[in-house]
Order: sequence, then structure tokens, then C-alpha cells
Amino acid sequence: MITRKRELKILKNLDSPQKIQDFLNELKFNFEEGGDTNLSPMMVLRYKTCHCLEGAVLAALALRTHGYSPLLVDMKASKHDFDHVIAVFKKYGKWGAISKTNHAVLRYREPVYNSIRELVMSYFHEYTDDLGRKTLRSFSNPVNLKKFDKRNWMTTEEEIDYLPEYLDKVRHYDILNRKQIRNLRRADQIELDAGDVVEWKRKKKK
Repeated sequence: MITRKRELKILKNLDSPQKIQDFLNELKFNFEEGGDTNLSPMMVLRYKTCHCLEGAVLAALALRTHGYSPLLVDMKASKHDFDHVIAVFKKYGKWGAISKTNHAVLRYREPVYNSIRELVMSYFHEYTDDLGRKTLRSFSNPVNLKKFDKRNWMTTEEEIDYLPEYLDKVRHYDILNRKQIRNLRRADQIELDAGDVVEWKRKKKK
């Protein structure tokens, strides 16, 4: 499945969702300072950097290496915020998630959720913009990346732009109606302060 010995060794060592999450946390956050990127897993391992989608795809590959299905879930936000992508896995009949983020929230989820919707809703109150507006609006069913095997997503050194394009177009399920959206309470300042905590800081431009 993977032909590069170095990368295969890394993936084989990531033999649990916890280890995969720990590995992603060690990778620098990709701020896309040179423009938008959709790095393949091989490129993420080479450059040791990734953003949420790139990290989720790498996590899906690592999960697949150890017998899990390579599944992604796309979470759409309102126009005031950014979408987020997670790799999901099922263990002991429950759903969990691996997530690459630069913030203190929207992170790893233990496999304790009965459904994908229940898992997604665990992110709802933490999913806020800079003004405290709760912005999570919809989610997709798990997308199995096996459907892209013919495009060599696991081993290519080219960008995988077709994956976010597919995730954007796949069916999403609303989690709120209009009345609920209008009545959402904004996050408290202490919650906003917690959301400002980051793992990686942008390099200051000279």
C-alpha cells in the first residue's frame, strides 16, 4: 500500500488513534503563507506541517494502515467562520475523532459517541468565531477515502485538491433551524480567551 520505507515505518508506529493524534500535535500548523495548499500525506510527512484537512487525511491513512476504514467528516460553518475536517474512527462500537487544529478547542474526541451527529455536536459550543458567535451549521456523513484509491492519494507527491472539492459538494445535514440560529447565545469572554490559546504562532513578517 505504501512503498516509501521511511513513511511506512512512521505509519506502522502510529498503531492507535491516540498515537496518531499525538503525532499530528507535533507537526507545525500549516498557515499556508505561500498560498492555499492541500498537501498529500507523503508531503505532510516530508515537510512536517499540515492544516486541518491535511492532518485529517494523514490520520485517515494511518488509521487505514492499522485496519480502520479511512473516513473523513466535513463540518461546515457559517459565513463568519471556517469549515473543519476530522478523521473519524469506530472502536468498541462508538465513534471518536482525530483532529488537527491550532487552537485549544476542536481537538481529539474519545470514542464514546453513539453516532456521527452526536460526535459532531460535541464540537458545537466550542465552535465560535472571534465575536463569540456559535458558527457550526452542518456536517457530512463519513466519506471513505477508498473511493480515491485510483488517484493514489496515499502515495502521491502532488496536491490533493480534489478531496476538499469533493467534501464541499457531498451532502451535508443541518444541525439547526433558522429559529435556533436566531436565538443562539454568544460565548462568554472566558470561552473566547480559551479559544485564543494556540499551539503554533505565525512567523512575524519582516
